[in-house]
Amino acid sequence: MYKIGIIDTMNLKGMNLLKDYKNFECELVTNLSHENLLEEIPKFDGIAIRRGRIDKDILSRCDKLKVIARHGVGYDSIDTKMLKEKNITLLVTHNTTSTSPAEHIMFTILNIYKGIGMFDEMVRSGNFHKAIHLDIKENFELFAKKILIVGFGRIGKKLIKKCLGFDMEVLVYDPYIDSSLIEQMNGKKVSSLVDGLKEADILSLSTPLTDETRNLITLKEMKMMKKNSIIINSARGGIVNEVDLNYALDNNIIAFAGVDVFEKEPPDINNPLLKNKKVLLSPHAATFTKECLEDMSLETGQNLIDFFENKIDKNKIISL
Repeated sequence: MYKIGIIDTMNLKGMNLLKDYKNFECELVTNLSHENLLEEIPKFDGIAIRRGRIDKDILSRCDKLKVIARHGVGYDSIDTKMLKEKNITLLVTHNTTSTSPAEHIMFTILNIYKGIGMFDEMVRSGNFHKAIHLDIKENFELFAKKILIVGFGRIGKKLIKKCLGFDMEVLVYDPYIDSSLIEQMNGKKVSSLVDGLKEADILSLSTPLTDETRNLITLKEMKMMKKNSIIINSARGGIVNEVDLNYALDNNIIAFAGVDVFEKEPPDINNPLLKNKKVLLSPHAATFTKECLEDMSLETGQNLIDFFENKIDKNKIISL
């Protein structure tokens, strides 16, 4: 019998899958404080984790922990160097986390380009005809616009299809992906991030947070972009420098941004982006659909079962 920790509540379908498995004894942990996780996690043979930071101090105590199954694909909140040292396997939901994020990115772009929030407010405030007299300069068609997708993993590949459906031109920057794959999907690989930024009307980030991608987009990069360009970050906070982004928006260096992720979550109440009217905000919610949350919970649970049955798909194992 393996003792399994479910770190933070997830969809019941996945939780029930784990609880009903004959070889698992499951315990739900909802107190995500470092002090509590320091005591709780070393008890388990495996954990399914949706939220919570697993640092070196916690992992150093884990002599029986064999596997961590992430409810999602990001793992910047887990000390991967310590995982390698302790020979702990890290699993992600490889199959279920691309459709909803790609749709969320398209929703954000359309919301910004079409001024939906502004028009909604006009109708609700009794100014239905006000739009007729507006000097429309900030609403655009997606037709023929150039989007630069940074990171061509599962979400990037799903997003390119949706962009092409709007007759957009898709540029891709990912130094680890061969240009032939991108061209097969009717995209164009750019040789450098700088080249892509200079061309793009829209920048969409779909890359993990690593030492290489931290502060990938700073004021320096924003100044390379068109003044009417927009930045969409639904990847990880820390990839776009938030102070620089706020400055660029306030000084009309770029036009608008959509931010689903923050360097610190939840963000501090004094984070200037929270008061900036040129930012469309959401609370790390790109996967928040009924289908995606159900599927992620089931895949997380199945990953743990498959691991202990020695039949885990190698594509779901993160190379440490």
